[in-house]
Amino acid sequence: MQLAMIGLGRMGGNMVQRLLQGGHQVVVFDRSADAVKAHVALGAKAAKGLTDLSGQLSGPRVVWVMVPAGAAVESTIEQLLPGLSKGDIIIDGGNSNFKDSIRRAAALKEKGIGFIDAGTSGGVWGLTVGYCLMIGASPEAFKVCEPIFKTLAPPDGYAHVGPPGAGHYVKMIHNGIEYGMLQAYAEGYEILHASKDFKLHLHQISAVWNRGSVVRSWLNELAERAFADDADLTALKGYVEDSGEGRWTVQEAIDLDVPAPVITLSLLARLRSRQSDSFGAKVIAALRNEFGGHAVKRT
Repeated sequence: MQLAMIGLGRMGGNMVQRLLQGGHQVVVFDRSADAVKAHVALGAKAAKGLTDLSGQLSGPRVVWVMVPAGAAVESTIEQLLPGLSKGDIIIDGGNSNFKDSIRRAAALKEKGIGFIDAGTSGGVWGLTVGYCLMIGASPEAFKVCEPIFKTLAPPDGYAHVGPPGAGHYVKMIHNGIEYGMLQAYAEGYEILHASKDFKLHLHQISAVWNRGSVVRSWLNELAERAFADDADLTALKGYVEDSGEGRWTVQEAIDLDVPAPVITLSLLARLRSRQSDSFGAKVIAALRNEFGGHAVKRT
């Protein structure tokens, strides 16, 4: 089928390639002219702008937005609206807050335009293995766009999880769980790396854990790859960003009175990773020195 893709970054660009390989006709737009040119070379059609983009689509138009959550999504939808008509559908495949998705769906419904929130997981590997899609949509909009989801996902890798907003809600919790899993692997491998009794080879250990162990997983397969390249990860800084979903998951847990200590602490560990020298740690050191005369390290 025919659709447009706005945003040709690491995810959007690969998704366009997978859609083209699946026989879909894709009109593309990105602020980077080079990115557009690269995908035109693969068979996509270029749009000069968002108005031009909608003009190249026949109804019902389907536009997939793959831009950063927040203001970028809001602005993109606003710019698209003049070129859209009743029956057209906007898909937000980024990591938007589910409350924003509910609001956007309601506002677009008043104009007769459908809205789908597609929580998308798979990262840079999605091009080859497919994307896991968690889809919030009306039954009607989902049916129109299902051929797209079938192409992007591996077998049984997409699900219509509920009405608009549900897709991003499920993806939010998915990423909260991911935070906890990443932190558990990180702590375990750090203990192994710090051992004073044994000189342990992390690539060997991660490899054997991926063969029959109860802690085997795709994330641990990626750890095996990383340790194969650099067992001590010397080329990396221990600075870890968060894109919002972990924070939103923790807030949702608080709002629902659901205890989520692992996910909460994994989020706080990410915040700590951004401090080259923690003032809080300095306070603890100072107080231990004051009440117990414990040794401190001076700058």
